[in-house]
Amino acid sequence: MFLFLLIAMVVVVAAVTLAVVGGGDSAALPDAAPEQPADPLPLHRPVGRADLDALRLPVSPRGYRMVDVDDVLDRLGAELAERDARIAELESALAGAQTTAGDRRDLFTKPGEETDR
Repeated sequence: MFLFLLIAMVVVVAAVTLAVVGGGDSAALPDAAPEQPADPLPLHRPVGRADLDALRLPVSPRGYRMVDVDDVLDRLGAELAERDARIAELESALAGAQTTAGDRRDLFTKPGEETDR
């Protein structure tokens, strides 16, 4: 009886293994394409808060796929660096404009007019 159960178990395990692995031309489990982000970040405009709220990264068996997370972080890092450079440029332009405006006494009087102060 024990020998019969052992042989039956080996046959069942072999049959299941062949079914899963695909014992011939037809594969029982076809390869699945990897998931891609459902809402990728826009390429034609800067990333906004709504874009980040809508972003959903695909999940792998051990968490998020590192490639997708790295892509998103690289994109956000580049945009933050670009915005920081633009802010620094605008602040220096503002400082220059305030310096030249500070040299004039009154911005609202025409040259040659006196004020009543």
